[in-house]
Amino acid sequence: MSREPEDRAGGARAWQRLDHWLWCARFLKSRALAARFAADGKVRINRQPTDKPHARVRPGDVLTFGLGPSVRVIRVLALGDRRGPAAEARLLYEDLDPPGRA
Repeated sequence: MSREPEDRAGGARAWQRLDHWLWCARFLKSRALAARFAADGKVRINRQPTDKPHARVRPGDVLTFGLGPSVRVIRVLALGDRRGPAAEARLLYEDLDPPGRA
């Protein structure tokens, strides 16, 4: 029996852990850092604060978090299978920050 989250309709994954998604999307350098970042309450999912690294992230969710000097607003487009190159990671999300904003 697999513990992989599955969609009831087609067998595709319906969600992913927040810490794993942040790591796959290359926002943080390690899974441990991503888990600590989430546990510190630094991420909002659809405007709701969370302090749980195991919070479920689904395509269409909007994540808001401070990273460096700026606040990032990201829409999840897909779930990550692995931590790949930056070009592959960029396909997992849409940046909702206004253009030209630093």
